[in-house]
Amino acid sequence: MLIRDVRPWGGSASDVLIEDGRITRILPHEEAPVSGDDVDGRGRLLLPSFSDVHVHLDSTRIGLPFREHTGAPGVWGMMMNDRENWRNAEIDLPTRVAGTLERMIARGTTRVRSYAQVDVDCKLEKFDAVIAAKEKFAGHADVQVMTFPQAGILREEGTVEYLEESLKQGADVIGGIDPSQLDRDPAKHLDIVFGLAEKYQVEVDIHLHEPGALGVFSTELVMERTRALGMQGKVTMSHAYELGSVSEATSRRLIEEFAELDISMATVAPSTSNQLSLVQLVEAGVRIGLGQDGQRDYWSPYGNTDMLDRTWQLAFTNGFRRDDHIEMALAVATMGGASIMSASSPRLKGVDDRPGLAVGDRADLVLVDGETPTSAVMDRGVDRLVMHDGRVVADGLRVLAL
Repeated sequence: MLIRDVRPWGGSASDVLIEDGRITRILPHEEAPVSGDDVDGRGRLLLPSFSDVHVHLDSTRIGLPFREHTGAPGVWGMMMNDRENWRNAEIDLPTRVAGTLERMIARGTTRVRSYAQVDVDCKLEKFDAVIAAKEKFAGHADVQVMTFPQAGILREEGTVEYLEESLKQGADVIGGIDPSQLDRDPAKHLDIVFGLAEKYQVEVDIHLHEPGALGVFSTELVMERTRALGMQGKVTMSHAYELGSVSEATSRRLIEEFAELDISMATVAPSTSNQLSLVQLVEAGVRIGLGQDGQRDYWSPYGNTDMLDRTWQLAFTNGFRRDDHIEMALAVATMGGASIMSASSPRLKGVDDRPGLAVGDRADLVLVDGETPTSAVMDRGVDRLVMHDGRVVADGLRVLAL
């Protein structure tokens, strides 16, 4: 397949040859009729496709009527609100999950790491719905499923058994959540998470909302276990809103240790000033990706399946104005997340690095209208074509049959 007349990362007009799912040649654009399997880029930007590495497909209400937000403050209160409402949606959960994933793919996301809540209330019902969506769209996107104890591990007897069963059934990642604040026994919580990860040879993703020094304390326990078990490159810290709030020296030390242990970070572009510096993380070589989090669910009315929108939010909440910083946010939203999901994907090597479109790279791509990558983030156009493994999987915001 030849993709004609596109501008990789906003560069000069080029023709890009795809063979066996990879980019094999990038040539100056030559005017010629488009024929056969060629794709007419029409001068659009060519970017790596998006990677949503922090999304809760299991609680989505995308496509359903808008409902008044009824969640109580705090993780436990919000979780209980979800527990009281998720079964009463207008359509069944598997249909909601698959429909949301389809909309994500149509807008340019071909790499997804989704949480799948497992607890004594839903048991494996939410997990099964996410697995079914993953299988339905296996030819359109790579989906990793994280078994996730949203209600904690220790508060309700039987949770550990459900987590282990989901790992036996093929979960790719095991999650943990607020080991100090929610379960109030961080050592036991993390020993269970890392023990199951070691037993089933899966990665770990810790969902951390804890404030200030408490969040740093939990993070230090995660780093201890990463080092002791030799799990470098297999651990992600999600959210971690407050790790930059204690002191500059603490922030520097955490970034250095994340880089040393190859602990990655997943952000959802929160409106807080206490997080670790995105620029410093990228400059240190820490793998960092972006996610939508919930999508119009029982936790929040935000989220719309469009990672280009969330890239705008990442740039906005970080106060970015310079083009190189806004383009870096776009690189985080595309290849940053890809490097978390697969060690074979190139990671960002600095603020000016724009990986993912070199000869030899996998052809997971999105064409989008825009003058420059920065203008694409600002304008968030809808003239998009999406490729996964060298095949066109969506065009005009519609997923194509394979």
